[in-house]
Amino acid sequence: MFKKRQLAIFTFMAVLLPVLSQAQNNAGVESTLEIYNLDSGKRKTVYKEVSHFEAPNWSSDGQYFIINQNGHLFSVDIHGSSKQLIKSGELDKINNDHGISPDGQLLAISNNDPIAAADTGTSRIYVMPVQGGSPSLVTPLYPSYWHGWSPDSNSVVYTAMREGDYDIYRISITDGKEEKLTDSKGLDDGPEYSPDGRYIYYNSIRSGSMELWRMNSDGTDPMQLTDDEYSNWFPHPSPDNRNLVFLSYLEDQGDRHPAMKKVALRLFDLQSNSIRTLCSFTGGQGTINVPSWSPDGKAFAFVSYRPAEKK
Repeated sequence: MFKKRQLAIFTFMAVLLPVLSQAQNNAGVESTLEIYNLDSGKRKTVYKEVSHFEAPNWSSDGQYFIINQNGHLFSVDIHGSSKQLIKSGELDKINNDHGISPDGQLLAISNNDPIAAADTGTSRIYVMPVQGGSPSLVTPLYPSYWHGWSPDSNSVVYTAMREGDYDIYRISITDGKEEKLTDSKGLDDGPEYSPDGRYIYYNSIRSGSMELWRMNSDGTDPMQLTDDEYSNWFPHPSPDNRNLVFLSYLEDQGDRHPAMKKVALRLFDLQSNSIRTLCSFTGGQGTINVPSWSPDGKAFAFVSYRPAEKK
């Protein structure tokens, strides 16, 4: 299905970016929240700001988006006319791994907690009411980066470093029992359930380059889906289970996903196993880290970036 190439094996440690990325520290960056419509093939600008924000989730009722910015979460209405802070208690270092449960009741968030002497990252996962409120800790161990909900809204899947390596884990939001789903050297990241709960899609560098993979929901039978000249990240299955939208770096990034790079959003047709490029722009970290499909599966949200115009 895919053209093979010579693969180099990466042996260095993955580094996941903290909540304040380099781009966030650059006041000269313009962030644009956009919608891509599959039927029309067109992009639509919803909201833009000369500041750095990231990772839109599309609300279950289709009326607003959730983004993170400067350690907090905000809602942006569907027309881009209103931006409101979502209260999250004492958590003020929320990173770009957040998402709404399938039942629309809860919001999973990853926060860079003030943990002493943690040189591998301090992100831990919490849940709280989707409209905001008091967060409850889900993952006592760190670093843990949320990426997906189970279809029954009872557990989450995430990327975590344990014993010196990043793998994919699952945990119940009530009993706190962590279950390891992958066990390969190098970074496994971006896990997300298929809508029917049968599979978990993710990206991995286990083959020597960053590619999309799929495994059964219990972690068995991993299968590589892509093998091309790009670095492929964050597969998000559509609500109708027909497509994956994902991010491709046009130049190899190893096991990193930096900001402000040349990227493309691509669509993987799960029926035909074909891939097509939808659009290209400057982006990367913060563009589409989390699930962002519209409830009807006809569109998805993302963030593009560019240097702000000098006045």
